Amino acid sequence: MARIVPDGWRELSASGAAQREIETLAVLAAGLPADYTVYHAVHWTGIDGRYAIYGEIDFAVVNLAGDLLLIEQKSGFLQETADGLVKQYPGRSKSVTVQMSRMVSTLRGKLAVRGDIPSVRTDALLYCPDYRVTSPETAGLVPERIVDANRREQLCRIVQRLLPARERTAATAKIHAFLRDLIQLDTDVSALMGRARDLVTRVSGGLAHWARRLEFEPFHLRITGTAGSGKTQLALAEYRATVDAGKRPLYVCFNRPLADHFHRIAPAGGLACTYHQLCDQRLRHAGETPDFTLPDAFERLQQRAAALPASAAFQFDTVIVDEGQDISEEWRDVIFGHARADARLLWLEDPLQNLYGRPPTPLPGWVTLHAKSNYRSPRPIVELLRRLLPGGLDIEAASPITADEIEILDYADGAGMLARVREAIRLCYSAGFRKHDVAIVSYHGRQQSQLLALDRLGQTSLRHFTGAYDLFGQPVYSQGEVLVESVYRFKGQAAPAVILAEIDFAVLDDQALRKLFVGATRSSMKLILVLHQKSAARLLERIA
Repeated sequence: MARIVPDGWRELSASGAAQREIETLAVLAAGLPADYTVYHAVHWTGIDGRYAIYGEIDFAVVNLAGDLLLIEQKSGFLQETADGLVKQYPGRSKSVTVQMSRMVSTLRGKLAVRGDIPSVRTDALLYCPDYRVTSPETAGLVPERIVDANRREQLCRIVQRLLPARERTAATAKIHAFLRDLIQLDTDVSALMGRARDLVTRVSGGLAHWARRLEFEPFHLRITGTAGSGKTQLALAEYRATVDAGKRPLYVCFNRPLADHFHRIAPAGGLACTYHQLCDQRLRHAGETPDFTLPDAFERLQQRAAALPASAAFQFDTVIVDEGQDISEEWRDVIFGHARADARLLWLEDPLQNLYGRPPTPLPGWVTLHAKSNYRSPRPIVELLRRLLPGGLDIEAASPITADEIEILDYADGAGMLARVREAIRLCYSAGFRKHDVAIVSYHGRQQSQLLALDRLGQTSLRHFTGAYDLFGQPVYSQGEVLVESVYRFKGQAAPAVILAEIDFAVLDDQALRKLFVGATRSSMKLILVLHQKSAARLLERIA
C-alpha cells in the first residue's frame, strides 16, 4: 500500500471535485506498492485557493529514487477542440494541455534553482475518470499519458509503467523535503473538524443502534461503557424515542454542565436534570422552597425529596441515569421512585470516571452490557492511557481520526505553569484550531486551581463559570475567548483541542490516574499535557 501525504484524507466527507480526488487517493493508496509516496492537497490550503499542491498540481507520485510523476485530474465532462482538450468552468474555459505544461514547467523550474537537489526524472499524466477521449491524437497530449474512463481501472499499472521502481538515491530525502515544503501543510482544521465530528457521531452511534434492539422484560439495562463509546447518544436515542411515542422520559446525571448540555440537545416533552435539580423541583412542586444558605442545604434537600410521596407529575415511562459511577445507592432509590411500574430503566456508567471514590452501586437482576470502544479519543491518547493504567486498559482505540502525538510541557512553579499554558494555547492556534475549539481543563477543582481564578492569560481572555446562575437557572460564565474548566465540571463534555493543565500529583495513585483519564479523554483531536516537573518524571517513568 502506498504512503499518502498528508494523512487524514479518509476522514473527509467532501463533495464535487474534492470527493472525486479522495476516491482517486483511495485507488492509489490501495493499488501502488509501499515503495511509492503520493502527495496530495485535497483538503489543504493551496497557494491559489483551490485544491492543489502548487498552482495546479493535484497529485505528485514519488518513487524510492525521488523521481516524480505529476497527475492532473479532470473530473466530469471535457471538450475536444482543435487546440486540444478543454475544461469548462463557470464563466471561463481552461486548456488542459496548457495547464499541464505549465504545471510541469513550474515544478522543474523550482527544482532547477535548488542546487542542492540532484537531477530527477519528472513526468506528467492526465487522469479523466469520467470522460472517454475519442481522439487522443488531437488531445494535445501523448496518448500514453492519458488515463480516461476506458482505462481508469489501469491507473496504478500505468503510474508504475511511467514511474518504474528504482533504488533510493541521494535525491530521495531532498525531494521529499522539497515536496513537504511545497505542499504547504496548512490544515483546514475547521473543515476537517466538522467532518471528523460527523464521522465520530456516526460510528459511535452503533451503541444506540443495537442496544435499543435488545428485548427482555423488565427492560433494566446497565451499560458499562468507556469514554467516547456512545453512551450519550444512546441516552438521547432513548429519550427521543420515548417522546416520539407520546410518553415522558427522565434523564438524570450528577454533573451540572452535562445536564445542561443534554437539556439543550434533547427534544421537549421530558425532564433532563441533575439529581439535585430533581430534588429541588420535587420540593418546589410540593410548595416548599429550599434554603441554600444553610451549611447542610444539599443534605436537607435530598432528605426532604426522598420523604415526599410520588406524585403523578413526576412519574416517567423511561428513566435514564447517566454518570452512574457518581450515583449512590440511596440516590438510585430516589431516582427510580419516579419510574412507572413498566418503565424502561437505563443505567450508564464508566468506572474509570469515578472521581469521587464512590463504591459501585448494585443493580441486582439487571442485564449488563460492556462497551469498550472509544470512538472519540484519537489513538495516541488511548495508547497513553493503556500504558498508564495498571494491568493495561481494556479499551479499543476506535476513533477514525488521525491525530498528532500528545505534547507534554512541564514547569517548575506557578509562573512557569502559566507560561506553559500560554505556549500550549499558541500550539493549538498554530495547528489551525480557533479559540472556541480549545478548552483548558484544570486538573484541580475551583478551590485549588490557579487558572480558574484568572480572567486573562497573556493576550488570551478566559471564559469560566462564575459560580452563579441566571433567572432561568442557566450557569453564568465570564466574558472570554477560551473556555477554562475543572476536570470535575468538564466530565461528560469534549473539545477538539484540550489543554489538560495544572497536573500536579505527589503520587501517581488511582485517583490521579482517574483524573488523567477523564481529562485526556475529553479531547477529540489534539491533547497537550501541562504538568509539574516532578509529576512529569513520574508519568514518564510509568509509561517508559
